[in-house]
Order: sequence, then C-alpha cells, then structure tokens
Amino acid sequence: MIEILEKIIKEAEKDISLIKNLNDLENFRIKYLGRKGELTTFLRKIKDLSIEERKVVGKRANEFKEYLEKVIEEKRIFLKEEEKVFFFDYTLPGRKFWLGHKHPITQVMEECVDIFVRMGFKEEQGPEIEDEWHNFTALNIPPLHPARDMFSTFYLPDGRLLRSHTSPVQIRVMEREKPPIRIIAPGRVFRPDDFDASHSPVFHQIEGLYVDTDVTFLDLKATLEEFCRIFFGKEVIIKFVPSYFPFTEPSAEVLICCLNCLGKGCERCRNKGFLEILGCGMVHPQVLKNVNIDPEVYSGFAFGLGVERLAMIKFQIDDIRLFYQNDIRFLSQF
Repeated sequence: MIEILEKIIKEAEKDISLIKNLNDLENFRIKYLGRKGELTTFLRKIKDLSIEERKVVGKRANEFKEYLEKVIEEKRIFLKEEEKVFFFDYTLPGRKFWLGHKHPITQVMEECVDIFVRMGFKEEQGPEIEDEWHNFTALNIPPLHPARDMFSTFYLPDGRLLRSHTSPVQIRVMEREKPPIRIIAPGRVFRPDDFDASHSPVFHQIEGLYVDTDVTFLDLKATLEEFCRIFFGKEVIIKFVPSYFPFTEPSAEVLICCLNCLGKGCERCRNKGFLEILGCGMVHPQVLKNVNIDPEVYSGFAFGLGVERLAMIKFQIDDIRLFYQNDIRFLSQF
C-alpha cells in the first residue's frame, strides 16, 4: 500500500507544476481530493490494513492530504490576484488619453521670463513671507510714509507680512551681489483686494532690475519696447507717460494701444485707445544707498508687470476671475 501511496504523491507533485489557472486548480482538487479522488479513495482503504501498516501509511497519507489542501488554497489566492492584475477585456473600445496643458497664467509668465532671459536677464526667486525692511523700508517706503497706502498688505501675527510685490527680491539680490546686476523676479504676491472682475487678492508679478555704470532711461525704454514688440507683436504702439513710484525716479507707466480697437477707442479700453501694462523707472538713489551700492558710481532701472493683466490683454479677457474658477471649458482654449 505504501508503494501505491508514493505513486499517487509523485503524480500529484507533477500535476501541481502544470496548474496555470483556476480551472486547472479545480480539476486538480477533484482528481485527488474530490469525493472519488485518488487520495480520497486511498484513504478509505486504510481501514482494511493491519494496525502496524495503518500507523505508517495513515500518517503519510494524512500529511500529504494536509499538504495538498494548503497548496490548493495558496494557489487559489495567487491565481485570483493574478487575474485581477492581468485580466482585461480586449473587445472594449480604447479610452481617449487626455493630455493636460499649462494654465494660461503659467504660459504667459513663462513666455515673459523667456523673453527677458534672452535679453540677458537672470531669473531670481524670493520668499513669499517677507519683513517690512525688504517689502517697504529698503524700497524707500519708510514707516508712516503715505506711499504705503499704495500697497494694501496682509500682516501676520509675528509682524511679518505676505509680500505685496516681488520688488523685495531685488533688494535681497542687491544685498548679496555687487553690480552689474541684471535680474527678473517672477512670483506670486498678495494684497487684501476685493475679488472682482479686475482685482484678485492673490496674483502674479514679474519684476525686473538692471544696475550697472552708465545705465540710462534710454536703456529702460529700449528694453521695454523690445519686450512689448515680441510679446504683443511688432505693430503694437507703445507710449511712456510720467508716473510716481517711491522706489524709482523718474518713474513712468507703459501703455500699449488697445489690441481690440487698435487705438481708436472701445468699451474694452474705456474709449481711451490705450491700456496700461506696467510701471517702471530709474532706481531711486536712496534704494541703492540702502543696499550699500554707491549711487554716484552706479545707476539702474526697474520695472514691474502684472502677469494676469498681460494675459487679459493678450487673450482679450474681461474678467480676471475666469483664471481661478478651474472651468475646463475656459482653460482648454489656451
């Protein structure tokens, strides 16, 4: 009898290696452990053996039965998981793979940065949580100065603040580097403005700074005119008008003709024919002194533009809130 059992064991071990799926496993179980299975039938015959044979053959047969039950359970778990991973219905139609794309604000910011980098400017970054020195005082806006009213500000409990413009990056760069300095500082800024068609409490700016010997307003004008013609097109009409900023002197605003009416006047430009796109000017001597740069030796220009404003003008969008509503119908157009 032991020889018959060993033959069954040898054949079963061979069949285990041939199991490829759940159907093979069930056939294997029935063949050996089913009601009429080979091992089940053999176990029924053990009662006819002598006591001595029964001890030896019975122990061996029961151990192998337990072994087969364990193997079958392990195989069942493995094959079920394998089917979950690898099963697919190849008759189903394929799914369209939707490619994402960059947000229009990101597109405009990267385009602006690329233009200035090609002009020789280096991109710089700075912290969004600032102190009053870098955000105001070093920029010639001391405490209680009325110019601070121009920059509504989020103050934090510890006395710091969320930067209201990216100009603090210019101060940080001038504090650690000596001229010549030619940088742009793109980033997010914060002001407690109402969220309406033309204002947002969170928006994006790009600041530019160039400091060296013999830098003039002509350099500033040439730089910004070149930027406008690359960004808006060679036919765009550009105007510089006097303005005031505490950290530049003289200061100016740059206007371009309305892209909708080409300077004739329409609702989009409030019948003015021109739209303001950025502020600029020659770096104030006091700002240079605040960062230990001698204004008798060096001069420079600075400018700042709002990315959302440029995007609204370029794409002819009337409401800034559209950029932040995450409406796929709107965003998919860019």
